[in-house]
Amino acid sequence: MSPVPLMAFLHHLAAFTVVSCLVGEVLLLRPPLSAGQARRLLRIDAVFGISATALLVIGLLRVQFFEKGPAYYWHDLFFLIKLGAFLLAALISIYPTLTFLSWRQGLRLDTPPEISPRRLRRVRMCMMWELTAIVVILACAALMARGFGYFGD
Repeated sequence: MSPVPLMAFLHHLAAFTVVSCLVGEVLLLRPPLSAGQARRLLRIDAVFGISATALLVIGLLRVQFFEKGPAYYWHDLFFLIKLGAFLLAALISIYPTLTFLSWRQGLRLDTPPEISPRRLRRVRMCMMWELTAIVVILACAALMARGFGYFGD
């Protein structure tokens, strides 16, 4: 496989993994949480973070070395919105991750985590905002693919 389709494949694989993990977290985060559920959430969140990092790195490699090149993408409004939505989702995802990581010590003792209703609502709201950002990213990708948003020479 040549490098351009390989990078596109890896980019899409990482993107679908991110979405799958996020949906898995939403479905799994149902109180009362068992220790097993909490461990699965931690593992899924780790895969989510690795996949999101891979998605960003591969995407930036595609911009820099493949496809149309950086001069094109940095002059495309929908690329900039897409990148901004991704970075916003990454920042939002910190709160759920910190929540899940706070459970590690108790899980070593096989103690199920306790999460207040307020914190649960916040974590779930963060996840909904992340999913909303993914919808924005998908819309921008479709518009970019059709050449909309380019404001270069």
